[in-house]
Amino acid sequence: MEDKAILRKQLREIRREHVNGMPEAMRGLVFRHPPGTILEKIGPDAVIGLYHAAPFEAPTASYLGHFHEKGHRIALPRFASRGAQMEFALHTDPYGESDLEFGPFGMLQPLPEADAVIPEILFVPLIGFTARGERLGQGGGHYDRWLAEHPGRIAIGLAWDVQLRDELPREPHDVMLDAVITPTRMYGPF
Repeated sequence: MEDKAILRKQLREIRREHVNGMPEAMRGLVFRHPPGTILEKIGPDAVIGLYHAAPFEAPTASYLGHFHEKGHRIALPRFASRGAQMEFALHTDPYGESDLEFGPFGMLQPLPEADAVIPEILFVPLIGFTARGERLGQGGGHYDRWLAEHPGRIAIGLAWDVQLRDELPREPHDVMLDAVITPTRMYGPF
């Protein structure tokens, strides 16, 4: 566990430096829409799970807009409290964000009255990843638990290229990603 904590700290700093070195106008352009190979596998009625990106995470605003315009229902993670399990709830206003509030972790999330849903396709944040689909998350285990409880869901990481590692420490409960999308390529068998 200590190895993961040290690695998270190092990778967060690398990610922060990478993003700070990028012109702000460029940040929004690199994740405009999902690759065609991903879009081909998404049914027209699929509920898409995304996340509201923190300042240095791979941005999701364009993906939110893309899927909203294609008529997909969009869901974001929601927590009732810091100790609560993660669930996904509908996000219906990706441009105005009028249906979001700050949750217990300081991230924007759907309001309590938003309907809970189970996405078929899940785009997930990460701190580090391997080309094989191993993921190092924030450390709370929320996505690993959610994916273990909802088998058969497709999990796709969004990351900057600098987050790629040859190896990551793994534990039995760590769930593999089906693919990882970076600004320059897609990793994984999906």
